[in-house]
Amino acid sequence: MANTFHLKIVTVDGLAYEGDVQRLMFRSTHGDLAILARHINYCTAVGMGTAHVIMEDGSERTAACIGGMCSMMDNECHLLPTTWEWSEDIDVERAEAAKARAESKLREDKLSEEARLLTEAKLYRALVRIGSARH
Repeated sequence: MANTFHLKIVTVDGLAYEGDVQRLMFRSTHGDLAILARHINYCTAVGMGTAHVIMEDGSERTAACIGGMCSMMDNECHLLPTTWEWSEDIDVERAEAAKARAESKLREDKLSEEARLLTEAKLYRALVRIGSARH
């Protein structure tokens, strides 16, 4: 099909997806990005947010996508996220518990700047996972 491109998603745990898709949308470190068939050759760092994959048949799958790199070369896209969790695989209870722990820790008065930044990152990661699971 002329309106698709080959997508390969590989994490440290292995192959998360490989096949032809119509569109990939995710957050890069510079903002939201959509990749379509015949996209210009491109490479970018991946941010933190909900990714959307429009499959070859037009259906949509979502995932929590956190960190990594993405390249699009000659109509083939390689997404190498640090974390990739399909929405249906996210343990919402665990993410809610992580959110509560981070919020509690942020209320502490004596947090160092480094500890505060790390805790804020954990909170944002939990929020991304919760949002992606409910999408």
